[in-house]
Amino acid sequence: MADKLSLVRQMLEKREDNLSLFASKSSTSQGRKRTETPSPMRLEFQRDRDRILHCNSFRRLKHKTQVFIAPIGDHFVTRLTHTLEVSQIARTISRALNLNEDLTEAISLGHDLGHTPFGHTGEDVLNELYPGGFRHNEQSLRIVDCLENNGKGLNLTWEVRSGILNHSKTRVIEIMGENWGKSDTLEGEICKISDIVAYINHDIDDAIRAKYISEDSLPPQAAAVLGHSRSQRINTLVSDIILNSWDALGENPDAQPSISMSQPIREATEVLHEFLYEKVYLSSLTIADSQNARNTVYALYSYFDKHRDQLPPEYQDPQHQVVDYIASMTDNYALTRARTLNLL
Repeated sequence: MADKLSLVRQMLEKREDNLSLFASKSSTSQGRKRTETPSPMRLEFQRDRDRILHCNSFRRLKHKTQVFIAPIGDHFVTRLTHTLEVSQIARTISRALNLNEDLTEAISLGHDLGHTPFGHTGEDVLNELYPGGFRHNEQSLRIVDCLENNGKGLNLTWEVRSGILNHSKTRVIEIMGENWGKSDTLEGEICKISDIVAYINHDIDDAIRAKYISEDSLPPQAAAVLGHSRSQRINTLVSDIILNSWDALGENPDAQPSISMSQPIREATEVLHEFLYEKVYLSSLTIADSQNARNTVYALYSYFDKHRDQLPPEYQDPQHQVVDYIASMTDNYALTRARTLNLL
């Protein structure tokens, strides 16, 4: 039986050998912090994907805010559905460019594990209160390194950990600009750019659903370039990224491939992003919800910073225990905990 399973691994290794010469491969991975016996039927990035998918932090994403806090309706995007959309878009690009789809998927599924309750609002409050500052990408890495698996961490490969840490962009995005940052693998770059494709389009859908905007109110110059529906826009963006990143296929071994958009598509996407900031992210209705969320996170932090004996036993690091606990909370749990403690 073991011999048959080892044949599975050999088959998968042969498939990896046929990937682009610019692809990251399990066989040349920089490895894990703790050496492990190889799986007989999965390559290293597959194991990482599975560990992320089955961890508690991934499950909690289903009750964490993407943009709209505690929305009424079953079809608004959560942090979990956002993650799945990023994963699917990223896998499509990775497969088309003959890069490592397993690595791309693992990074995508793990990239937002460190998000707080109430989305970026919660992140901003923790960043203000926590002496060391707080960024969700750094917390995502802390989760997979230190907090999951009863404090043992998931012991992921360097490539997945790097992709998770480096996926984040500045909040005011200049796509592929000087503040874009750089991932260490093309698969990590795919996750970074797929994150934008996913959230711009589902945030438009949610804003239309919430009646903040209408499809007709989108900037006409952006709609003319990208399309007049979610499916058209995603198809335009994904197709453009693939074509503009063609060197990643490895047909020219002397190329220096990158994952990017063409200038017209990039500019249209930035117009849409600016529109969302003005009409949705910074709207008076969104800000009202955000203030309630801010008050909740602020109250929880202040309380547990003074009552550390009431923290769950798994949060033991004195430097991080309060922020680790609050960042792990879902929206509903944070509200319930605050009300139970009479903080609101």
